[in-house]
Amino acid sequence: MSPAPLVPLSAEERAPLLAALPGWEAVADRDAIHKRFTFADFNAAFAFMARVALAAEKADHHPEWFNVYNRVDITLSTHDANGLTRRDIDLAGFIERAAASLAKA
Repeated sequence: MSPAPLVPLSAEERAPLLAALPGWEAVADRDAIHKRFTFADFNAAFAFMARVALAAEKADHHPEWFNVYNRVDITLSTHDANGLTRRDIDLAGFIERAAASLAKA
């Protein structure tokens, strides 16, 4: 995952990108997206977070997240751009693939 530009996406740009990310929703009070992931147990949730953390560190783009037992809530926004950027979309795509790989395990 290579860093994408730090330019907020326009409404026209983000609509098709978000359509390809099922379950991700706009955050009401800021320019960000959010999704809740639920796993079989804490170990699966933690494994998911570890995979995402490694990719996020490599991309130098870190999610806001909250974990309780088997649930992980993730919010993405590019703070340096004050809004949703391609970096958020790219990370959300990786997050989707990571979650799907754990669901099949």
